[in-house]
Order: sequence, then C-alpha cells, then structure tokens
Amino acid sequence: MRIRSPKYAFLVASIGAAMLVAGSPISARAEDSKFDWKQASGTKLVVMLNKHPYADAIIKRLPEFKESTGIDVDYTETPEENYFDKVTTALASKNGNPDVFMTGTYQLWDYASAGYMEPLDSYLKDSSQTNPDYDVKDIFEGVLNGGKWDLVPGDPTGTGPQWALPLGFETNILMYNKKYFDEKGLKVPKTFAELDALAKQLKDWNGPGSYGVAVRGTRNWATIHPGYMTTFTNAGAKDFEIKDGKLVSALDQPVAIEVTKKWAQLVKDGGPPAWSNYTWYQCGADFGAGKAAMLFDADILGYFQNVISPDGKKGSDQAGNIAFAPPPVMKEGDPAGANEWIWQIAINKSSKQKKAAWLFMQYFTGKEHGTWGAINASVVDPPRKSVSDNPDFKAVMEKMPGYLDTFNTIIGHTSVKFTPQPYFDESTTNWAATLQKIVLQGADPKAAMTELAKSITRNTSKLKLEKIEKKPAASR
Repeated sequence: MRIRSPKYAFLVASIGAAMLVAGSPISARAEDSKFDWKQASGTKLVVMLNKHPYADAIIKRLPEFKESTGIDVDYTETPEENYFDKVTTALASKNGNPDVFMTGTYQLWDYASAGYMEPLDSYLKDSSQTNPDYDVKDIFEGVLNGGKWDLVPGDPTGTGPQWALPLGFETNILMYNKKYFDEKGLKVPKTFAELDALAKQLKDWNGPGSYGVAVRGTRNWATIHPGYMTTFTNAGAKDFEIKDGKLVSALDQPVAIEVTKKWAQLVKDGGPPAWSNYTWYQCGADFGAGKAAMLFDADILGYFQNVISPDGKKGSDQAGNIAFAPPPVMKEGDPAGANEWIWQIAINKSSKQKKAAWLFMQYFTGKEHGTWGAINASVVDPPRKSVSDNPDFKAVMEKMPGYLDTFNTIIGHTSVKFTPQPYFDESTTNWAATLQKIVLQGADPKAAMTELAKSITRNTSKLKLEKIEKKPAASR
C-alpha cells in the first residue's frame, strides 16, 4: 500500500519448469470441462487499479489475457492517496463502470454494506463459469477470509459471502539498513522503547536530513493501518467493543491512549521531518535512498527497495543492504503479530459485463498468474499455498535477509486487526487527523483520543448489530 512508484525488477529470466503452463492458464482439465475461457470473447471491460506492483503485473499480462479470452481491457491506474476516493465516486454512480476494481479488506466493509459489490459465491460454484483448475482452497484461509463478511458490524471477517479475491497481502514489520547496522554494531530493536531510542540516536546517520525510522503521517486512513495499528494491537489495545448491544469506540481506553502517546513520541524523536506528508511512496523512497535507517511498514515495501535483478538492475540505491525483522513489542518476550492488509479485486454490482469480469478475476487470482507474478514481478506476499511452496519463489525470498524468518515468526499472530464496520474510512481518517494534532500541535493524547472516540461512537452506536443492506458508504 502507496510520489513515485517503487522501482522493481524482474527477478528470474524465465519461469522454467516450475511454472504450470507458460503464458496461459488453460489446462487439459479446463479443455475437457464445460468451462470456456472464450465465453465472453468480444467484450470490453473497464478496470480500476491502484498504482502498485500487483497492478503492474496485471497490466504487463493483459495481452496474454486478451489472447486467452478475447476480452479487451480499458484500465486506469491511480496512486493510493486518491485511489479510493475515485473508486467510491465511481461505484456510487451505479452506471456500471468500472466492471472490476482493486479494493482492500477495510474498504470492502463500506462498499459491501452500500450494495456496491457483487457476491462471488455463485460464480465459484458454477462449473461453467469457473476454471476447474482455479482451486480456491489453495488460497491461505486467513487471506481468503479477508474477502468475506456477513455485513454485521462488529462481526469478524471470514463470515458471510465472498465479496473479493486476493491479489496479494502484506504484513507490517520492521526493516533496517543491515549494512549500516553491521558496520556500527547496532542491535535490531526488539521493544518499542529500544526502537524509539535508536531512531532518535540515528538522526543524521547518513548525512544532514537523514533520520531514524520512516512511518506514514498523512491525514488518511493509510497512516493508521501499518506500523501504528500493529503496535497498537500488539500492546493489547482495541479499536471497538460492544457495550449494551452497541458498537462503541475503545480509543479512549488507557492502553489506547498510552500506545498513541508513545507512537507520537517516536515520530517526534526519529520520524520523517515532513512526517505529515508521508505516504507509502515517500517512506519507501527514503528508505531505499538511504535517508531513513529503518522502515516500519509493509514487508513488501522493503522488499521492493531490496530487489536486485539478474542483470544487476536495483530496486533502489540501498538494494542488497536491507534486512527484515519482527515488529518491536512493548515488553520483550511478548508475541509479535502484525496488522494484515490484503489487496483484492472485486466486481461492481452495477457492471453489465459480469461474466467477463469474473473471467478477469479468476485469471489474475489464479495459480498460473500468481506463480509468474511472485517469481518475476514482485507480487508478494503470495496468497496461494502452492506459490509460497514453489522452490523458485523460495530461492527468490532467500535473497531477502530475515524475510522468511520474520514471516514465520509473526504469521500466527497476524490478521486483520480492525473491527469490520461500514464507517471504516471516515473513522480512520479522523483517527489520523487526531494523531496529527497530537504530534504537530501538541494536543493532549488523553483529551484528543477521548474526543475522537466520542465522535466515532456517534456513528457506530446507531448501527444495528444484525445484517444490514445498502447502508450509505462513509464519505471522506
């Protein structure tokens, strides 16, 4: 998740024998079944994509998709900071465009509640519409469940219909400049207090303007979900709780206030000087340029900066110098987990080309594209077990020091940490605004978080904690 796109290179010249079928997802099983990739030939789809390597991988293979299906694709690619505003506006128009769009788990709660999304279960069960080789059970259960929800505020993901399918997912961890750490004999911080102290110590570590740790800071939902939400939940804090049958914000609880106070201090002590302007893109760029010594964000953001292709092309200036570690916890020995982000694709309920849209979805979330993308186009973390187990993929990831060890350490405590509810966008944007007030204006954390909790509860306490249909989506 993300003002420039992270650079990345193809990692393997060819997929080789490990690939399922070169250039096409069509197998003998598919040919023998009543499923036909050409069943919507001549159709034109409109697709909205977020600017991301996952989207770049799709774009690169659109010619193969056209050859296999006969479907033309007209796409737009928008930076994340503005992407969901555009999607919300487009879906609300109910004019059928886009047919397919990228979404995240959290935004799904708004869009599905508003009636903007097509449920996918009937497509998955229809052998005439779904490739027999698709194998939905090959997708990690926790990642697949990120696209399921029963529309009941407060109920967890993994319940109800399947609204979206995953392209890839992210865990939020600590990444650091291993070359510099090794040269100076620095220890990777295991606790949040150690992280704060080290980030402060590393001011100007690589010349004037360099700093300790890159973290996001714009007035946007995306500031909350990576490092901050991971730290927040590792400390035992929660975003919501149910009281007297109502969904109420828990951001005024002592643990929530304390962890927010500590996060604000980290930003002041060792964060980016222009923190309130920092998105995924700026954090990754600073880390890759050797301006930030550490990065607390999505694992894949550090991955993109660390890539070196077989022909020597580097993902960033610091490619080859980066390593990965679990997120620091409040008390050493506490289990480290992470908030999970999942990029998904979904069908617009108003689309007039649903058959073609479904073919697009299964093509780009299937095994063949997933394997190709993970090995050749930086589509990590892969949502399919078969891809994660692929020897060629493992060989790629072994070039990333600490990546697989960190993943295996935290995956048991990694999940979507937010409580599903249809005011996600509005509540987290206001949460980010409150964080800015604390960091930039010196607002008292207790007073600011208490007021924030009240404002969020004014909306969520009115929700019926039972199945809801077509509730208006939250606006920014």
